[in-house]
Amino acid sequence: MDLDELYQEVILDHYKRPRGVGLREPFEGESHQVNPTCGDEITLRVHVEGDTVADLSYENVGCSISKASASVLYELVNGANIDDALARLKEFTALMNSRGQGEADEETLEDAVAFTGVSKYPMRVKCALLGWMAFKDALVRAEAVPTPEGGAE
Repeated sequence: MDLDELYQEVILDHYKRPRGVGLREPFEGESHQVNPTCGDEITLRVHVEGDTVADLSYENVGCSISKASASVLYELVNGANIDDALARLKEFTALMNSRGQGEADEETLEDAVAFTGVSKYPMRVKCALLGWMAFKDALVRAEAVPTPEGGAE
């Protein structure tokens, strides 16, 4: 099995058996995002305790890439320190914007490296990033993202 086939298997696994799906309470931040080019949608909630993403929950409809990406996001940030979660968000966003030229750090991004090939297709990048942008927005709404001045972003 070559690397592309392995990556396809990872994406397919997360699509068929999504992790973290189902909206849960409590939550401090919620975001609803839509990809108008393909119709993918996600509603994502984040529950923050101190500096930790205590729970991330979501409901989504859409293509296999957007659904699998939300599942991978859950695995990477649920229970993580907010700064670490934001670092993973930044790294994944950079990978998706690399147009296939990015080098993914498997230690940091784990299963998210499977989306490396998606970065070659601009129309699919939006699908892969949908849940991640909802996560960032939900953190801001939860006032869990510090700004240099010390307030919420």
